[in-house]
Amino acid sequence: MRKKPFTFTNTVLAILFANVLVAQPNAKSKLYPGIEFQMDRVKEPIIPNNTVNIKDFGAKSGGDFLNTKAIADAIDAVSKKGGGKVIIPAGIWLRGPIILKSNIEMYASAGNLIRFSADKDLYPIIETSFEGLNIWRCISPIYGKDLENIAFTASGLWDGSGDAWRMVKKSKLTDHEWKKLVASGGVVDEKNGNWFPSQQYKDGANVADQNVRLELKTKAEFLAIRDFLRPAMVSIQNSKRVKFGGPVFQNSPAWCLHPLMVEELIVRNIIVRNPWYSLNGDGLDVESCKNVIIENSSFDVGDDAICIKSGKDQGRRDRGVPCENLIIRNNIVYHGHGGVTMGSEMSGGVGNMHVSSNTFMGTDVGLRFKSTRGRGGMVENIYISNI
Repeated sequence: MRKKPFTFTNTVLAILFANVLVAQPNAKSKLYPGIEFQMDRVKEPIIPNNTVNIKDFGAKSGGDFLNTKAIADAIDAVSKKGGGKVIIPAGIWLRGPIILKSNIEMYASAGNLIRFSADKDLYPIIETSFEGLNIWRCISPIYGKDLENIAFTASGLWDGSGDAWRMVKKSKLTDHEWKKLVASGGVVDEKNGNWFPSQQYKDGANVADQNVRLELKTKAEFLAIRDFLRPAMVSIQNSKRVKFGGPVFQNSPAWCLHPLMVEELIVRNIIVRNPWYSLNGDGLDVESCKNVIIENSSFDVGDDAICIKSGKDQGRRDRGVPCENLIIRNNIVYHGHGGVTMGSEMSGGVGNMHVSSNTFMGTDVGLRFKSTRGRGGMVENIYISNI
């Protein structure tokens, strides 16, 4: 029997919940056994049977040679054939941002480290989305928009060089770690106990507790604080059939994986890790996506681990794209503020979410529902079991 919605309100939450339930053991879906709602089978990306190797386009291993052009040329070459697999063989590969194209599988071989350059000049600012709002931000190290059929496979390691981007609070380090960090350079705010990677970052952070500077309007104003505009490591927007299956993603400048308005998303058998002190070091932020599987993965991060979002405030209520039809099961979260988190950007709504057989070890809060007054958004049909 369907329960009537109820309102849960206090000084930090203003969310209308309907049917936040413990999953019934005999509940069944016609398409996914044991799932309490109807949900179409999530389709795997369709990748053509073409293969290229980045070494054939001049890529050089070792960690010193910048392989941005070589990898871009490899993606272009296989894209002209209709798509296929881009093999990144074992080695250490330094590069700037990757711009994805449709029908591409990025195959990061075992014994592989793909390390994104810490040179911020390689990351121009673009109009994008962060924390549920449209804003100017540095382009993500891995970026794609309006795509179909994208996959990240094999067991290699993608590293976002996040330490070059993030501020660090003195309270989160030992005395030895703090002295070592200060000796490395950057700018120190002794009064408040903060380390900044540059003066430009400190200037951008000169507004209390704001990651998104809403008072700035022009591109020139944002360029003046470019170092402060930390990107998500992987940003894939408005796309269909996306899979993360196998690799390790770590050390992101801000959020690690950010699929936005993706339909048919698979996250399976991956590892996501950020230093526990990393500012906004979320693991996976699934925003306004539909038909999602997140399973058999582990997260050890500096903020929320598996985050379900749908944007912030009036603009996202007007957009009206909820996050819906999600299966989150058999994952492990170690460090993190929240294991599976809903919000706080949820103005577009969240519905039909199954969370089962997840383990939280050392996590601040296992199941975390959060928002703020006036944000709006319907949250309904949330099923939780075997935690």
